[in-house]
Amino acid sequence: MPITNQQAAERAFLQQMYMDSYFPDHVVDKGRTILLRLCERIEAERPADLKALYSLTHVATEEFNLLEAEFEAAGGEIETVAREVIAEEFWFVASAYGFTDADAEELIATRDW
Repeated sequence: MPITNQQAAERAFLQQMYMDSYFPDHVVDKGRTILLRLCERIEAERPADLKALYSLTHVATEEFNLLEAEFEAAGGEIETVAREVIAEEFWFVASAYGFTDADAEELIATRDW
C-alpha cells in the first residue's frame, strides 16, 4: 500500500544512521521498513486517539527491539545516537499524521534499547 501522507512519503527515514558506517545499511533498511509499515498501518487503521496510535507505535517499537540482535550480529548496536534518531522518527510519524500532542516517550514505551 503506497503511503499517501506527503510528509511521510517524502521522508528519508533514519538518514543519520545511513550516514554513519557504524550502522550496517542492510539492518538500517529493516528499520526504515518498520517505520514505513507503521505509516501504512496508521493510514489503514486511522487511529482515532492517542491510545490507538500508541498501540500501533508499540508494535513497531517491538519490531525495533527484535532488530537489536541483527545490529549486534553485524557489529553494531542501537546505542545513544540510534536511540535518538529512532525516537525522532517516531515523533515525526506521529506529527505527520496529526498527533502533535503525542508523548515522545510513550510512542516508544515498549523499547528495550
